[in-house]
Amino acid sequence: MKPDVGASVSSLIIIPCLNEEKHIEALLAKLSVEIDHMDARIVVADGGSTDATRDIVARISAADPRIVLLHNPRRIQSAAVNLAVQTFGRDYDYLIRIDAHGDYPADYCRRLVQEAVLTQADSVVVAMETVGFGVFQKATAFAQNSKLGNGGSKHREGAKGHWTNHGHHALMRIAAFEAVGGYDETFSHNEDAELDYRLKQAGFGIWMTDKTRMTYYPRSTISTLFRQYLGYGRGRAKNILKHGSMPNLRQMLPLLVVPVFIGAFLAVLNWAAVIPFSLWAVACVGYGFWMAIGHKNPYGPLAAVSAMVMHFAWSAGFWMELLSFRGRKVSS
Repeated sequence: MKPDVGASVSSLIIIPCLNEEKHIEALLAKLSVEIDHMDARIVVADGGSTDATRDIVARISAADPRIVLLHNPRRIQSAAVNLAVQTFGRDYDYLIRIDAHGDYPADYCRRLVQEAVLTQADSVVVAMETVGFGVFQKATAFAQNSKLGNGGSKHREGAKGHWTNHGHHALMRIAAFEAVGGYDETFSHNEDAELDYRLKQAGFGIWMTDKTRMTYYPRSTISTLFRQYLGYGRGRAKNILKHGSMPNLRQMLPLLVVPVFIGAFLAVLNWAAVIPFSLWAVACVGYGFWMAIGHKNPYGPLAAVSAMVMHFAWSAGFWMELLSFRGRKVSS
């Protein structure tokens, strides 16, 4: 990597944040070392943390003026990035989005800038590797890193560098971000895919890099994982309703989970009604055992449970949003 690339252009590093006292100090320590080699500012856009997050960031900011604490009254991530760009973006070429609940290589931001300069991409996206610590979190990570959990998503499993339509947001040219209006703040989930759709429609290029990647820590309980994927499902439905962009095959299959679950109750009339739901459940559990044997990972069977929670929640969220939209349309 050319040592002067990060310093030849300016970058606004944005961290949407809410109650991240366990992670924020170590993350800022890592990033502050990296921006010693960059023309960059770090903005922590906090959505009203009730733990020690704001105090930690304020203390660090007092010692390092390159790090700024910004209050995000709308709380959600899309609003956090928009607000940071509106407040500071005029002075920078690129925005780099960092998830507080993740980990990054020591040269992550510089690699992104290098790829943007080299490819002249308007957006650089990355692959994610999911890592867990507790028993359920490890099982969820195993599921999310597999086709059972990600359906073969390129930004989950990684791929050679290539032009793409969507990926995990990492870097974006601020001029391109502003040209399409930034994130849609009506989206609490799936705002990245929605923005990518508008970027592509406007003729901007999205590059999936293979030069770096991020590490993500999944939810550690069934209830929080369910709520997360319920939001993802609702966000995907909103994207379809807004743009008419139909889901691909890997998303269509989980979409059927709630309908076949409801259909299974018709087994009181005809036992065959339970077959589709049973096939899905057996396929998930069977795949989990196959992963346990094939990868010599004891979390395979529990990973199947995590995947089933993700599938069901995503499907439920999708149909909830679709039906609520139809209800609003009928009543209007």
